[in-house]
Amino acid sequence: MTRLAFGFSLVPTLDIGAHRELAVAAEEHGLEFLGIQDHPYVPEYLDTFVLAGALLAATRRIHVFPDVTNLPLRPPAMLAKAAASLDLVSGGRFELAVGAGGYWDAIERLGVRRRSRAEANAALEEAFEVMRAIWRADRRPLHHRGVHYTVDGLVPGPAPAHPIELWTGAQGPKALALTGRIADGWAAPIPSYLPYEQWGPAHTILDEAATAAGRRPSDVRRICQIVGTITDAPGTLRVTTGAEPVRGDAAQWAELLTRSATELPFTTFVFWPEHQTIDQVLRFARDVVPAVRRTVEG
Repeated sequence: MTRLAFGFSLVPTLDIGAHRELAVAAEEHGLEFLGIQDHPYVPEYLDTFVLAGALLAATRRIHVFPDVTNLPLRPPAMLAKAAASLDLVSGGRFELAVGAGGYWDAIERLGVRRRSRAEANAALEEAFEVMRAIWRADRRPLHHRGVHYTVDGLVPGPAPAHPIELWTGAQGPKALALTGRIADGWAAPIPSYLPYEQWGPAHTILDEAATAAGRRPSDVRRICQIVGTITDAPGTLRVTTGAEPVRGDAAQWAELLTRSATELPFTTFVFWPEHQTIDQVLRFARDVVPAVRRTVEG
């Protein structure tokens, strides 16, 4: 039996009260994950990690993750410290999705040098090595002298409350292969970054890379992130190609997610509502999720 997980992702606007209401409602109705976009260069957005702490404090069960962390703006040693701290204060409810870099013009405005795609992937691999070494907290000074990051003599720690999963938002073939080799999960980019027709081939790259590294393909959690609106009336769904948001009723959403769980190896689904309202989150949790579970989990 396939065990599925479900969640939603929010935009970290300045309305902290609305975010708390969404997080509590999602938890009360059984969603397991809450993602928070990470765009530190947007002036109208809260810092993702500060908001994560506030929402972890307002909830008791739901797991929170940055969707996805902007690695060029968050050095891995400090990122590991922040993630472990959030995990400890929440009793083991923080996960970490990491992006190698996307909006480079905006990133550069914060004083960080632009990286090529190859450099960004290499930096991501180094960052995973550094963070995992810090989380081991074995008290032996860490000496990592890499091309992009140097940590020389740091005593690792603290260890997180649970084994934090490291996910990527990989898009290109080389980043996908890297994910298959070293990551705990793939937080599939939204279709505007990776169109629907590329999802199947992306899984193939992940599977082959995982196998070549001596891992099982199932060692890499597959997280389907899907943007759209759950409507009252049926819509016309065209999600085999392109990048259009999904707009359909709950039954159509359930059918789509069921296909994604049975025809592709997705095991986790994160809803990105076009309209960030409690109504949309509850429709997903109450009307879509149970139908998918009944069909897939039996």
